[in-house]
Amino acid sequence: MADSGYGKPYAKKKPKPFCESEKLMSTSLTCILGFAGHRARDPPDPIPNSEVKPRSVPGCSVVFGHVNPGKLAASLNQCLNLEETYLKLITKRLLVFSKGEFVNLIALIMTLQNQVAQLDPLGEYSWILNLLFYVVFIAFIFYGQRIQMYVMIREVEGSLYKLKYMKDEGRKTAIETIKEIGKPQTDPTVRVDRYLEYFTIPPQSLDPAGVVWKLEHILDVRDVRMKDEVKLMAPSADETQTNNLENTLEAAMALNYIYKVIRHFYLLGKKTLSLYVIMQLQMILPLIMREAEAYANALKAFAYGQPIGDGAGALVMAKLMHGHEIRKIPKDCVVATIPLEGRTAYAIKAEGPGGNVGKIGDGIKTIIDENEGKIATIVMVDAAMKLEGEEVGEVAEGVGTAIGGPGVDQFKIEESLVKYRIPINAVIIREDIGDAVSPMRKEIFDAADKVIERIKQVVLERTKEGDKVIIAGAGNSIGIGQ
Repeated sequence: MADSGYGKPYAKKKPKPFCESEKLMSTSLTCILGFAGHRARDPPDPIPNSEVKPRSVPGCSVVFGHVNPGKLAASLNQCLNLEETYLKLITKRLLVFSKGEFVNLIALIMTLQNQVAQLDPLGEYSWILNLLFYVVFIAFIFYGQRIQMYVMIREVEGSLYKLKYMKDEGRKTAIETIKEIGKPQTDPTVRVDRYLEYFTIPPQSLDPAGVVWKLEHILDVRDVRMKDEVKLMAPSADETQTNNLENTLEAAMALNYIYKVIRHFYLLGKKTLSLYVIMQLQMILPLIMREAEAYANALKAFAYGQPIGDGAGALVMAKLMHGHEIRKIPKDCVVATIPLEGRTAYAIKAEGPGGNVGKIGDGIKTIIDENEGKIATIVMVDAAMKLEGEEVGEVAEGVGTAIGGPGVDQFKIEESLVKYRIPINAVIIREDIGDAVSPMRKEIFDAADKVIERIKQVVLERTKEGDKVIIAGAGNSIGIGQ
């Protein structure tokens, strides 16, 4: 018992034990703030007064700026150890539950903080940088996905500007070419704009029986309508020029459609702030841009009537039938009867040099019917899409109907093959999507001679002397005559 000074004894209270967190906090703050009211790293200047008693604290003795090095080092190590224990305690309590796993965010933050603290670029103001780390990290936790979405939107927006430029250039090229070739009496701009917005509705396929003939009818109506529109816009153009102008307008129409579709999904994703809409668009955009650039390059080729990569099959046939009698067969196709390794070969291609793909299916069916099905084999030649890593102009051989398009011609050819049990072989020239509609590259032109050698080899191996064979080259015949 002790006297309180007022005559009443009081019991000396036993101090309450600190909890672990409070104890660590108190020790850590002591280490930071220092002793005797001063920071540990910045002691006060000594006061020359011998009567002043030194202030002592456990584990550290400071006499107005004079430090005991050994004791101070031991005390700082102890403080650091306690602070590390304190951080571990906080780390254990502050865990974020994400996707079924506990992610230790505090540990990651502290690691970054310690790495920056070692550099100590700001000295006693380094807490500002530490605070900045916390703010940025927390901001990324809550807004990281949205930031990522805005970055993707900016990328898509840049590509959209490029597509708009390509679309406008395609429209401009089409109008200028029509004025130059067709010499219209009035400005064709209004008709061109209306042409670019044309669309084609495919036939209903719920009942697949007869859908091929429905599709063929729709495509025939479309082809006639397009050519009539071109003739109205360019009354002075001949048949070859009309076909070339139609191809030019088709390329401009494709660019216009690609731009509108990309713009639609861009605005939809921006309006709904849907990350997945923007993400899907951003993922496929490089492939779409390659296709758009191919059509942009095709505009000049169509306008000037230059051969394109898709005309590889027509080029092979033109080399085979050169110097032989040529006759027309339905529809927009020509055929020449040529001797080939002791066999009689019928070389078929679309009529050139205007931009035309013809109806190769009808042409092959006509020749088969003329010979009453007595055809030993059919060899088809066409350009085919190459895979990445393959060389442009590579020649490959196989079986099947090598022809593109909506499938009508392939269906007709296969119907005749099944009816007369005629084998069919195929030789292809590999090229990229950009090469297909761009001016023909030298590698594709040189591959035509290799294809002819491969055709002769197939004919020798698969037929007998005196047999009749059909060799058909599919593809656009723009710039390629007979």
